[in-house]
Amino acid sequence: MLEMKTACEHCQKRLDHEDEAYICSYECTYCKSCTVSFDTTCPNCQGSLLRRPPRQARKEGSPSTVSRGDPLK
Repeated sequence: MLEMKTACEHCQKRLDHEDEAYICSYECTYCKSCTVSFDTTCPNCQGSLLRRPPRQARKEGSPSTVSRGDPLK
Protein backbone atom coordinates (compact mmCIF):
# COMPACT_ATOMS: atom_id res chain seq x y z
CA MET A 1 0.00 0.00 0.00
CA LEU A 2 1.19 3.51 -0.83
CA GLU A 3 2.67 5.33 2.16
CA MET A 4 0.94 8.72 2.34
CA LYS A 5 3.67 11.02 3.61
CA THR A 6 2.43 14.17 5.32
CA ALA A 7 5.10 16.70 4.32
CA CYS A 8 7.05 17.79 1.26
CA GLU A 9 10.54 16.30 1.45
CA HIS A 10 12.08 19.54 0.18
CA CYS A 11 10.27 22.47 1.85
CA GLN A 12 8.45 20.57 4.63
CA LYS A 13 5.03 21.98 3.62
CA ARG A 14 2.25 19.97 5.27
CA LEU A 15 0.47 17.61 2.86
CA ASP A 16 -2.84 16.13 3.95
CA HIS A 17 -4.04 12.95 2.24
CA GLU A 18 -6.40 14.86 -0.03
CA ASP A 19 -3.85 17.58 -0.97
CA GLU A 20 -2.17 17.76 -4.35
CA ALA A 21 1.24 16.08 -4.01
CA TYR A 22 3.69 14.40 -6.37
CA ILE A 23 5.66 11.17 -5.94
CA CYS A 24 8.32 9.15 -7.75
CA SER A 25 8.41 5.34 -7.95
CA TYR A 26 10.30 5.28 -4.63
CA GLU A 27 7.51 7.36 -3.01
CA CYS A 28 9.63 10.49 -2.51
CA THR A 29 6.92 13.09 -1.92
CA TYR A 30 6.84 16.77 -2.93
CA CYS A 31 4.35 19.63 -3.00
CA LYS A 32 3.24 21.12 -6.32
CA SER A 33 5.52 24.16 -6.01
CA CYS A 34 8.66 22.08 -5.43
CA THR A 35 7.67 19.64 -8.19
CA VAL A 36 7.43 22.52 -10.67
CA SER A 37 10.82 23.86 -9.54
CA PHE A 38 12.33 20.38 -10.11
CA ASP A 39 10.79 20.26 -13.62
CA THR A 40 8.83 17.14 -12.52
CA THR A 41 12.05 15.15 -11.94
CA CYS A 42 12.83 13.63 -8.55
CA PRO A 43 16.07 15.14 -7.20
CA ASN A 44 16.85 11.88 -5.38
CA CYS A 45 16.47 9.24 -8.12
CA GLN A 46 16.02 11.35 -11.28
CA GLY A 47 12.70 9.57 -11.93
CA SER A 48 9.46 11.22 -13.01
CA LEU A 49 7.28 12.90 -10.41
CA LEU A 50 3.62 12.05 -10.92
CA ARG A 51 0.52 13.23 -9.08
CA ARG A 52 -0.16 11.19 -5.97
CA PRO A 53 -3.65 9.72 -5.88
CA PRO A 54 -5.77 11.28 -3.12
CA ARG A 55 -6.95 9.14 -0.24
CA GLN A 56 -10.03 9.94 1.76
CA ALA A 57 -9.73 9.84 5.54
CA ARG A 58 -11.01 6.55 6.90
CA LYS A 59 -14.38 6.78 8.61
CA GLU A 60 -14.67 5.36 12.10
CA GLY A 61 -15.74 1.72 11.99
CA SER A 62 -14.69 1.19 8.38
CA PRO A 63 -12.32 -1.69 7.58
CA SER A 64 -8.61 -0.90 7.46
CA THR A 65 -8.06 -2.94 4.31
CA VAL A 66 -9.86 -3.08 0.99
CA SER A 67 -10.93 -6.45 -0.37
CA ARG A 68 -9.97 -6.75 -4.01
CA GLY A 69 -11.58 -10.13 -4.56
CA ASP A 70 -10.02 -13.14 -6.26
CA PRO A 71 -8.09 -11.92 -9.34
CA LEU A 72 -8.29 -15.40 -10.92
CA LYS A 73 -12.09 -15.51 -11.16
